[in-house]
Amino acid sequence: MQGRLSSPVDGQIQAFPQDRWREEFVLADEADLRIMEWTIDHERIFDNPLMTVTGRNEIRQLSEQHGVLIPSLTGDCFMQAPFWKASGEQRYRLEGVVRSVLNACRAAGIGTVVVPLVDEGSPTDEAEEELLALFLLGQAEDLNQSELRMAFESDLPPSDLAAFIERFPPGLFGINYDIGNSASMGFDPVEEFAAYGDRILNVHVKDRSLGGTTVALGEGDAEFETVFAALSDLGYSGNFILQTARDPAGDHLSSLVRFRDMTIDWMMQYGL
Repeated sequence: MQGRLSSPVDGQIQAFPQDRWREEFVLADEADLRIMEWTIDHERIFDNPLMTVTGRNEIRQLSEQHGVLIPSLTGDCFMQAPFWKASGEQRYRLEGVVRSVLNACRAAGIGTVVVPLVDEGSPTDEAEEELLALFLLGQAEDLNQSELRMAFESDLPPSDLAAFIERFPPGLFGINYDIGNSASMGFDPVEEFAAYGDRILNVHVKDRSLGGTTVALGEGDAEFETVFAALSDLGYSGNFILQTARDPAGDHLSSLVRFRDMTIDWMMQYGL
């Protein structure tokens, strides 16, 4: 996950590294980390290089130079300023931001856009869910033509999330499965995968304690063996994005390499 190779921005565990995003390509190359999920925040959104032609050209050059692909984006901006919780002119403006981000992803060759429906972005009633669904379903034709797909990250229980994703056409819309978030909420991975496993498009590798925050892989309540076995049974062939804990000593690169190696061990163990 972009930003995990840099010091936290303003104490946040995840934020776009405005001053160090170029350096992260160099560090990722040195550590043999070959994919990076881009991040974009609502604050200063149009200062993000993804949102300008010049910036996208530079991203493309750095990607080619260092062999680090950008296959996906986490749209924290959607969670931070959710159009489905706004009304009137504000909602119209925020829907325009969504379109701008999707257009930028298409121009940059990013194929998967993660929409976090968690924390302040979690729909609180049927009306908000309806606004969300109607608008995004209205983008389906453009997504199809752009070869883009959207992956929802949600805090809904398995049966509710299965019912929600059924509203959206497969192929264009799916699930971003966050291992740590599910552990924090006490969800049973077996029940989750039975409910919507075939709709998983992207996986965030993370560990959290039950009801708690992100911790180093293996130190929380995530059932990694169960999750990787279930993904293997489904024939999952998507990416694994390290959205892991920050290193308390500030040695973020070494921690990511260790977490990467742990993840590869699980992948190899279960034939992924």
